[in-house]
Amino acid sequence: MRTGSFVRWSSVLIVLALLLSACGGNAPAASGGNAPAAGATAAPAAGGGATTEGKFQIPAVEDGKFNIAMVLIGPHDDGGWSQAHYEGLQFVEKNVANVHTAYVENVPEGADSEQVFRSLSRKGFNLILGTSFGFMDPMATVAEEFPKITYVHISGFKTNNKNFGNLFGAMESMKYLAGMLAGARAKKDGNPKLGYMATFPIPEELRLGNAFALGMRKTCPECTLDVRWINTWHDPVKEKEGAASLFDAGAQVVFTGADTPASADVAQEKGKWGITYDWAGGCKVERCLTAPYWNWGPIYAKVAKGVQDGSYKVGYDYFDADSGGLGLYGFMEGQQPTKGVADLPPEVIQQVKDTLAKMQKGEFTRFDVFSGPIKDNTGKEVVPAGAKLEQGDLDQFDKKSGCKFCMYWWAEGVSAELPKAS
Repeated sequence: MRTGSFVRWSSVLIVLALLLSACGGNAPAASGGNAPAAGATAAPAAGGGATTEGKFQIPAVEDGKFNIAMVLIGPHDDGGWSQAHYEGLQFVEKNVANVHTAYVENVPEGADSEQVFRSLSRKGFNLILGTSFGFMDPMATVAEEFPKITYVHISGFKTNNKNFGNLFGAMESMKYLAGMLAGARAKKDGNPKLGYMATFPIPEELRLGNAFALGMRKTCPECTLDVRWINTWHDPVKEKEGAASLFDAGAQVVFTGADTPASADVAQEKGKWGITYDWAGGCKVERCLTAPYWNWGPIYAKVAKGVQDGSYKVGYDYFDADSGGLGLYGFMEGQQPTKGVADLPPEVIQQVKDTLAKMQKGEFTRFDVFSGPIKDNTGKEVVPAGAKLEQGDLDQFDKKSGCKFCMYWWAEGVSAELPKAS
């Protein structure tokens, strides 16, 4: 749902919003986002001269510098999605010349975020980064009012192709590799059941779940994958309950689409294995198998330099593993495989290393992850041999929107029903 002809996805979002509001839930934030409690206030941003506007402290710009502001939906040290973005901003501060960076945290979606984006714009920031899916429409509105400022929205699908665009990456590649490790782990342990703690029933979550399942079946053809929907990006209690439910139902390995390291923490309690997400530092406990994570520093540095010199084209920006923006914990430079990976069959570890190396060279992309033949979990062939999914297929549920192999199916091995698309 992150790029391509994204108008097609708006109807699904509307239906999802209605469903969530009917249940008293919150609309989804960006992947891994932390929806703060009502009345939460922003912490002071980096740099002096901040002013209080409403319930937020708005940082000041520095004269003579290229000023970059980041808006976070959660705390900058949440141990997941927001922390990964914050560390990416720190990388820019240290590695891009003549920049000043600042951030505002704990910003809810909707009217509050629009206020923050407008306030930052009035301050004179040159580049504003919004890191939650629900920031999309507020950013689009404010961008029209300040045409000389560049706005980059993480994970959305809208752009005006002038000064407001979106940015995201092919996390499905890292999930595919994690699936290979998880399948091998389950097979070695003699328990071919795995679990997926999914967030919201949107194409992104089906895409990541299917990528994991395809990797799982590479190393464990007999393995199956159960699914639990928790309808939140960040809720420590719900995440622990969802992980426990999957483990109690028999899963040997559980991976997550949400923010906290609950999958690994519960695995530690139960003597099984968990796979965390978003932030490399989240894979801490002994029973954490690995973590697909974001490395936003090089991506943000490229964007910042490009906006500075005028070479960055605002629009749909979707990066693959060769960008340096994606990681798999235990397999990147300077890292060692975790205990749960180290004793896997050497040929599996080498297979993961070789595939990762191809990804980093641009020789194996997100479309290669979804190359045919692929069967769904009913046995129907959904992608024939010789064919590969295209971006529109990854983003869409409905063929009315123009996709050919639309991602409204579970891959072979997933023992769950499809979520309602509309």
